[in-house]
Amino acid sequence: MAAANKAVLGPLVGAVDQGTSSTRFLVFNSKTAELLSHHQVELKQEFPKEGWVEQDPKEILNSVYECIEKTCEKLGQLNIDISNIKAIGVSNQRETTVVWDKLTGEPLYNAVVWLDLRTQSTVETLSKRIPGNNNFVKSKTGLPLSTYFSAVKLRWLLDNVRKVQKAVEEERALFGTVDSWLIWCLTGGANGGVHCTDVTNASRTMLFNIHSLEWDKELCEFFEIPMKILPNVRSSSEIYGLMKAGALEGVPISGCLGDQSAALVGQMCFQDGQAKNTYGTGCFLLCNTGRKCVFSEHGLLTTVAYKLGRDKPVYYALEGSVAIAGAVVRWLRDNLGIIKTSEEIEKLAKEVGTSYGCYFVPAFSGLYAPYWEPSARGIICGLTQFTNRCHIAFAALEAVCFQTREILDAMNRDCGMPLRHLQVDGGMTNNKILMQLQADILYIPVVKPSMPETTALGAAMAAGAAEGVGVWSLDPEDLSAVTVERFEPQINAEESEIRYSTWKKAVMKSMGWVTTQSSESGDPSIFCSLPLGFFIVSSMVMLIGARYLSGMP
Repeated sequence: MAAANKAVLGPLVGAVDQGTSSTRFLVFNSKTAELLSHHQVELKQEFPKEGWVEQDPKEILNSVYECIEKTCEKLGQLNIDISNIKAIGVSNQRETTVVWDKLTGEPLYNAVVWLDLRTQSTVETLSKRIPGNNNFVKSKTGLPLSTYFSAVKLRWLLDNVRKVQKAVEEERALFGTVDSWLIWCLTGGANGGVHCTDVTNASRTMLFNIHSLEWDKELCEFFEIPMKILPNVRSSSEIYGLMKAGALEGVPISGCLGDQSAALVGQMCFQDGQAKNTYGTGCFLLCNTGRKCVFSEHGLLTTVAYKLGRDKPVYYALEGSVAIAGAVVRWLRDNLGIIKTSEEIEKLAKEVGTSYGCYFVPAFSGLYAPYWEPSARGIICGLTQFTNRCHIAFAALEAVCFQTREILDAMNRDCGMPLRHLQVDGGMTNNKILMQLQADILYIPVVKPSMPETTALGAAMAAGAAEGVGVWSLDPEDLSAVTVERFEPQINAEESEIRYSTWKKAVMKSMGWVTTQSSESGDPSIFCSLPLGFFIVSSMVMLIGARYLSGMP
């Protein structure tokens, strides 16, 4: 019987989904796109100073090995032969920067995470060197000069970490985003590991020319980055190398996409004008613009969507990036302690069904699209003595939806054709209160696939479709139909607009809270310049937290 089951399953494809909060390994049936098994490990984030966000590259790598091994064990318990896994794809948190020693395989510093703000003064210094009438950085990369992207993080490492400087001088250093670090390690590391990245991840470094699809000499000179430490740039779907250890030794790694590009592929947004929104640590709305670069007039990014094969064309996307989405739930859990698990926020929000005039702007890392305002910081406003933790939980979920509305409005203005519905995915979409709120605030239907693991699915599709693997067809007629859940707006348009306009007032109040000096030094004198409202808000939050922790209603 077991043998018959194995025969029916046919070729399988695995996907590493390496995110900011967790790592997962998932295995799909390449003929039906059915998810067969997976394993997840939560990751630590380190905050050594205010605005700094780091992760341990070795912990990230070990979590990948653990997830692969545990998933293979689970498949064995299901009588599924792991020798049916024909390829592995990698999807990863983008922009996060790793530098390591190619001789020892050891990281030379922690990974500097995409959310990290330490490079704000570097950004301001570099901005002064860009002519006002010739923003060659944006025209070549599609990106604004921001702490978000890898080039300035790498510049900081080269300026401030002696181990990195020494390794570069001695030609031992390699740079990569998380995909490069993982692929290099999984394919042998110091013993012949493949140092590569794909076009989607390269396009988030601010060193990559999205028109010529290669590292740009002028950009590297501008940021003073030695080109010899950069990985080779490959397509998103080809065999990069073979797994060199573990249960899947010998299996080709043949797909690589930054997480948001992977979700675009997994949602099958292959046509010009198709869009998806992913709710993870941050929130990312991507719209496929086909084979042409569309430059935004409204604060969005132009980025590479995918290139599914060495000889296949490159596709581009417009992207709206929100720094804090799921991260606000983790903050309520870990920092304020008003929930014990991330899932509990839905229960709290449901108890009140409203924020009761409370608005939460979670600008912990400044504001990304469409504002690109690094001086912003998080605020909670509209508090009264009636406000309790349930209202703050509801306001946190609303904040995710309002931020999505802002980037959707910007995208509609850039594209000229408003979206009639929003395709969604990511871990937060399991929250039905959030999905209904999103439909109400956008005032269009929200469409969620019944299998929400579209980021991993996209990486698996790219891996399975690669030349030399060929177990996953990307022809439209061969792609499996996806069952969906629809959330229709349930409030009137006027109420939706009133709530949105009040949110925008709150956003304005979040701006201009910090200077470069205070954000980089953590200087306590910053508090001397803050408005009284900051202390009122902070005191109210602490009071509410204290009431909760003491068991008071």
